Amino acid sequence: MTGISSPLPREAQHAPSVLRNLRVLLTQIAAIADSEIQKLRHDPVELFTRVIQPVLWLLLFGQVFGRVSGIPTGGIPYQSYLVPGILAQSVLFIAIFYGISAIWERDLGILYKYMMSPAPRGALVLGKAISAGIRGLSQAVMVYLIALMLGIHLRHDALALLGVVGIITVGAAIFSTFSLIIACIVKTRERFMGIGQVLTMPLFFASNAIYPIALMPPWLRVMAAGNPLTYQVDALRALMLPGYHLAFSIQTNIAVQAGTLVVLIAVAAKLYPSILD
Repeated sequence: MTGISSPLPREAQHAPSVLRNLRVLLTQIAAIADSEIQKLRHDPVELFTRVIQPVLWLLLFGQVFGRVSGIPTGGIPYQSYLVPGILAQSVLFIAIFYGISAIWERDLGILYKYMMSPAPRGALVLGKAISAGIRGLSQAVMVYLIALMLGIHLRHDALALLGVVGIITVGAAIFSTFSLIIACIVKTRERFMGIGQVLTMPLFFASNAIYPIALMPPWLRVMAAGNPLTYQVDALRALMLPGYHLAFSIQTNIAVQAGTLVVLIAVAAKLYPSILD
């Protein structure tokens, strides 16, 4: 019958509201990330102080161990082999102490404002994870510049650089979210600093950051297989070093990191309100 419009399907009716909610969610995530980025803009000295450690590792450790012929790097000079591992280490060291900022925000009353906002807890956690990724990318720029000054040849094609950006962002998000979970459990700066220092070095040394998995004893290989940093380093080496052969498939590297991040964000979103207790 003319003049009578047929009702829209249920999916079509809900589509505008879904898009609207998605737009609001993305806006909230961006706002949280931007607030964290502003801290970095107001304290650019932090970027330069974080350069010292990669320089020491690449100049001292890299050159000394580069003289050891028994390290199986697949024909890649050891100093070049070390660069992706030190980049991953730098990102780890930045992200693993990220949870302490949540404790500071709680003590300053900022976290209460976040919790009173309509933003889902997952958006708050994801916003902080993204901001940690941006800090990690700033460290990547520094490491690339150091490698350039040392004459280390890295891949600079657009696809490789885009892949490095993705891996660094996800890796920083993983360890910053893990850090936030620790902060929600321990709740004090003193406890957090102690636990953070205890966790950082085992995560680093129980990975392939400075030596290949083939050199590890069996028990350490098991630990490395359960360490997300291992898969981050493997992916970075494939993207940064010409001629590098992956220890794992690229699908495995991506799946492990993505799966770990999803689980950690879900746990952190659940625990986040408890930091106020």
